Amino acid sequence: MDINGSKIPSHVAIIMDGNGRWATARGKNRSAGHREGSKNVDRIVSHAFFKGVKTLTLYAFSAENWERPKEEVDELMRLLKVYFTKFIGKALKNNVRLKVIGDKSRLSDELRELIERDEKKSENNEGRNLLVAINYGGRQEIVSAVNVLIRDGKEVTVSSVSERLYTAPFGEPDLIIRTGGEKRLSNFLLYQGAYSELYFTDVLWPDFDEAEFDKAIEEFGQRNRRYGKV
Repeated sequence: MDINGSKIPSHVAIIMDGNGRWATARGKNRSAGHREGSKNVDRIVSHAFFKGVKTLTLYAFSAENWERPKEEVDELMRLLKVYFTKFIGKALKNNVRLKVIGDKSRLSDELRELIERDEKKSENNEGRNLLVAINYGGRQEIVSAVNVLIRDGKEVTVSSVSERLYTAPFGEPDLIIRTGGEKRLSNFLLYQGAYSELYFTDVLWPDFDEAEFDKAIEEFGQRNRRYGKV
């Protein structure tokens, strides 16, 4: 698909939804869907950067996902450990900087150490940023930013809150994609997404391939972003 490079969004965020339903439709348990969905991450990350996206933010695990069955949560944590174990080699080769956003305090020591290692080793990479939201909640992020301002005796303003969000160095998303058919943000980038273009698709995350990504980018290119102006 030929996409006008001038209309490629600089920052794309994706709510990777539909793994469980993908598995259920095939008579498998939900964990099998998450395993299949994890295989799709590298494919879409590589394709997004190839298309010219500068920053990609992935919603991997929400603050509310802890309420899911323990078996499913354990499998998600295992898959995250596998991903970050393998990530750094690819990051250094492809000049990708990693940043994990969210409250990491509830994660295991092993997972936190992997994340810290990958963030540290990739911090000098420039041009391509991969943000992974783990134990993340948009409301919680806003409250945290405001509490920091209060603690430091700073005025709470739109700009001062923005500067203390996890994503501050990387800018706000131009486009938020949600796979899986649901049409809501589910506590994802609530502050940053105020003027993001939203794209919803019924395609489940494991089936969301390069062609589906290109469809989202193509539709983005046809929209007129006015930011409240005429």
